[in-house]
Amino acid sequence: MSPAPPHVVPADGAYIAIDWGTTNRRAYLIAADGRMLATERDDRGVLAMGASDYPAAIAAIRTRFGPLPVIAAGMVGSTRGWREAPYVPAPADLPTLAAQATRIADEDVAIVPGVSLATGPRADVMRGEEVQVLGAIAAGLAPADALFCQPGTHNKWVFTKEARITDFATAMTGELFALLRGHGILAGMLDGPVEDGPAFREGLARGSGACDLPAALFEIRAGVLLGRRAPEDAAAFASGLLIGADVGAVAGIPGGTVHLLAGGALGDLYAIAIAQRGGTAVPVDSHAAFLAGIHQIQEHLA
Repeated sequence: MSPAPPHVVPADGAYIAIDWGTTNRRAYLIAADGRMLATERDDRGVLAMGASDYPAAIAAIRTRFGPLPVIAAGMVGSTRGWREAPYVPAPADLPTLAAQATRIADEDVAIVPGVSLATGPRADVMRGEEVQVLGAIAAGLAPADALFCQPGTHNKWVFTKEARITDFATAMTGELFALLRGHGILAGMLDGPVEDGPAFREGLARGSGACDLPAALFEIRAGVLLGRRAPEDAAAFASGLLIGADVGAVAGIPGGTVHLLAGGALGDLYAIAIAQRGGTAVPVDSHAAFLAGIHQIQEHLA
């Protein structure tokens, strides 16, 4: 049965879960047993919100879904969101996230903390991705010891051990491509389609393991100017170059399995890149993973 539309609120809702990102948010009405009863998505991410806007936004969601407790994850708990939920240092699991949740008592809202790498040679942070990763394990969609990839503007590579996030790395792959396409000397050259094909595969091969990425990027311009690359292929090559460098920097892919928390065209391109490097990409339903993770956290809060 399909979830009920938001204006028809099922009577057995137990709480509201919100995946509140930078540009978008998705609210779910959840039953006591974890079933999704209704959902809605809009563009009211944290960039569209002021600090004083959140109580009214929560009230509006409750008008549609019912006067229920709310649990929220993602950038809503960042310094740019409603209330900062301090990071939990890795290794981290679902009970740890629940124990460190930030409570806004007067609004009956709990905000899930992110996860950090606060010690060691490299610093990193995540917000929201941790719920999907640990939820995928909780739902049986991935094993307790696994490597995850979450493509996006800031791609995440996440390693888990015994159902705990032990290490991760953030790659600004999507943002770099957007910056190159919109600014600088390559702007105007990267307006062609980004899709699989010979140009994308050539970019993957050039980028994988490349120690001269700045030089490789300039090759795009030189290749077009000298007639060695068709202008309409430049964007696909650039995308392959960046994704190839991203995938090529991750240990454990050759001969291994990567659990891919993404769909659509970008997920398909990462699956191709992982396969070209000798790994196997296993798609994971990111919405199902989020729901499983947030439900486990909610149960630990109760």
